[in-house]
Amino acid sequence: MARNMSKTVFTIGLLVMLMSVPAFGAINKSVTVGDGEVSDGASSVNGSVTVGDDAVVNGKVSTVNGSIRIGDDARVELVKTTNGSLRLADRVEAEELKTTNGKITVGTGSSIRGDVGTTNGSIRLDDGCTVGGALRNTNGDIRLEGSEVAGDVTTTNGDVDLTETLLKSDLVVRKPGGWNKSRRKPRVVIGPGSRVEGDLVLKREVRLFISDTA
Repeated sequence: MARNMSKTVFTIGLLVMLMSVPAFGAINKSVTVGDGEVSDGASSVNGSVTVGDDAVVNGKVSTVNGSIRIGDDARVELVKTTNGSLRLADRVEAEELKTTNGKITVGTGSSIRGDVGTTNGSIRLDDGCTVGGALRNTNGDIRLEGSEVAGDVTTTNGDVDLTETLLKSDLVVRKPGGWNKSRRKPRVVIGPGSRVEGDLVLKREVRLFISDTA
């Protein structure tokens, strides 16, 4: 009787585990949502995640140790990894972009409704991108070309370069604390055609350059 009960409990537990795995889920391998496909989610743990052109993911696109790539004209929600880069192609619509150790690159004409953030990595937005929330990192350059950001743009040790960009809130360079005390002065460039409607909040010494047409 005890042996039969153990088998029953094991079977039920296995079924629960299988049912809890999201669509296109994996642990130690890469995951792909093909061109034009529709998915409720795409996740891995130790693998990359790729979302094809014109695909729609009505759920989280995530991994822990791996990069994430989103194809042209795709529509996704939260895009998140811990150790890996995020690369969005052109005209992508997303809810939020998050990583800890990796760069974020967003292609032409893409729209992010919420925040864009990394800790150790660069951030680049190409022409025509819009961000509805804040954009921030700690270590890594921030380069915005022909973009619009509604929230603050914040860094600690990275260079900031704005070209033909509208920043509707503050540009903040934080003071490093604890072990993260870099002596290098960040370079902040408010380039041609750019406009910062908020304040320049410089909590450490920087090399500041402002174009005559900014």
